[in-house]
Amino acid sequence: MSLLIFIAILVALIWVHELGHFSVAKLFGIRVDEFAIGFPPRLLTVQWGETRYSFNLLLIGGYVSIYGENPGEGDDPRSLTHKNRAIQALVLFAGIFFNIAFAWLLLAGGYMAGLPTSEGSNTFGEVKEVAPTVVALIPDSPAMKAGLMQGDVVQAAETATTQLSADATAIEVQSFITAHPEETILLHVLRDGEAHTIAARPAEGIVEGRKALGVQLSDVGTLALPFHLALGEAAIVASNLTVATVHGLGSLIAGAVTGSANLNDVAGPIGIASVGTEAVQTGVTATLFITVLISINLAIVNLLPIPGLDGGRLFILLIESVIRRPVAPQWVTRFTLAGFAFILVVFVLVSVNDITRLVG
Repeated sequence: MSLLIFIAILVALIWVHELGHFSVAKLFGIRVDEFAIGFPPRLLTVQWGETRYSFNLLLIGGYVSIYGENPGEGDDPRSLTHKNRAIQALVLFAGIFFNIAFAWLLLAGGYMAGLPTSEGSNTFGEVKEVAPTVVALIPDSPAMKAGLMQGDVVQAAETATTQLSADATAIEVQSFITAHPEETILLHVLRDGEAHTIAARPAEGIVEGRKALGVQLSDVGTLALPFHLALGEAAIVASNLTVATVHGLGSLIAGAVTGSANLNDVAGPIGIASVGTEAVQTGVTATLFITVLISINLAIVNLLPIPGLDGGRLFILLIESVIRRPVAPQWVTRFTLAGFAFILVVFVLVSVNDITRLVG
């Protein structure tokens, strides 16, 4: 069920992206032949005006068919290619903008309801109900093997001989764990409103120089904001995530050029599905954040000047602006086919890496 929910989220994000192209094309009076959720065979089709709205069997995305976007089209005065290049660029960029805007609004809704936030964060409001919370786990560590999960709120900690006060901070809990390297530690945690007791014993090889459980804690509470402040807080968080995504992608591309890129830092469809399914299982908050991250990543990746992506088509528009004439359709076709071949190769490489990582 978690996997199905995550697939539905991916479909929704692609639908949001295509809705951007669709809306701006309609705004400028450009002919739109079809707006589809999923890929054929078609299950349901409704013709409304000049546009066909389709719901298809293969729910792995969606598409919008704008007349004039394919080589050789454009004899209709309402085609995309009959519009000036600024309008064409707006139509192409709209999908990217809608994904960023969706991430922003989703975060804003989250902050109105209340989202986990570290104490001391520079926010527009007060972080309340602060408690030591698991923010990271080292893979294959005693904490992870014992069943501790990211987002667990530590209510108490004890050993057979010592008990930590119930109002301890994250630093105090970490210090308690460090001070009892030879004892089994009981962590009483709250997870999605349910109490759990996790028993784990510190081990060697997790942290250099000492035994450790392999858990990182931080004092985290809930930040709930009114509408206008939620919009501001969400804008800051979304912009920070966007900058971080651009920086990470830039480092990956630079590594690929220099030969120092590490495929273990890249997740393909299988890896994304695994992480997304785990997020859905963790709870609403984790699901919200993974949705925001994927929406922003979808926007940034689509900006790359790779044929078949919006960035590739924007690149062709830029060339046409420089040479002041349309690029020959046969070159656009070749450029696009080369892009699809490149995307296919990358898809296979990262998928093989995902499978190897999961199996290994």
